[in-house]
Amino acid sequence: MTEILALLTDPTVWAALATLVVMEVVLGIDNLIFISILTNKLPADQQGRARRIGIGLALILRLGLLGTVAIIVQLTEPIFALFGRGFSWRDLILIAGGLFLVWKATKEIHHNVDPDPGPDMFEGSKAGLGFAAAIGQILVLDLVFSIDSIITAVGMTDHVPVMVVAVIVAVAVMLVAANPLARFIQANPTVVMLALGFLLMIGMTLIAEGFGAHVPKGYIYTAMAFSALVEGLNMLARRARRKR
Repeated sequence: MTEILALLTDPTVWAALATLVVMEVVLGIDNLIFISILTNKLPADQQGRARRIGIGLALILRLGLLGTVAIIVQLTEPIFALFGRGFSWRDLILIAGGLFLVWKATKEIHHNVDPDPGPDMFEGSKAGLGFAAAIGQILVLDLVFSIDSIITAVGMTDHVPVMVVAVIVAVAVMLVAANPLARFIQANPTVVMLALGFLLMIGMTLIAEGFGAHVPKGYIYTAMAFSALVEGLNMLARRARRKR
């Protein structure tokens, strides 16, 4: 109790908490975009449940990983060397997650632009299989984003309670924003392509990080924000043309 009171009265702890909450929310946007695109392909009566399960899994994973912070930190230690560079478990997880994200985004882009994409695995008699597959894919990305998020958080503060509060707040924001974001993406097909482009960029960033090429997150999110602004202006222009 004394330790908790000390944390509550320390201004640096509050500053670290605010920074961590913002960071977790920003990192959670990537995960939320993926969840929204994936669950929109499910039958309407399963979409909300899939989003809740996906975000719930993200919370469980992150809280579970926070309980093993000492092990997570060790994931950055090299386990083998290739071409003169050491690779850690974190590097391998980021590379695998990035490749998965690039594969999934490319597949979704192909599905959206192909005039004859063939039967959809999420429709018809395979709806149950589609639901399980969607949850499985969400779980894979939850794991990748959670490990990266926890390692980043460890570098910002040593206080696990601060990390726990930041994670809970960020996941609560994701839970509130999930359905509105999914409806917005579904109602605007051009936004879907833009979001898939974001996922491709994030996937390539994860791969680059895994190979040791650090890409400042500010560049990534600035590009995403500018693209979103341009698309927003295009949407306003289309709406004005329809009114005329």
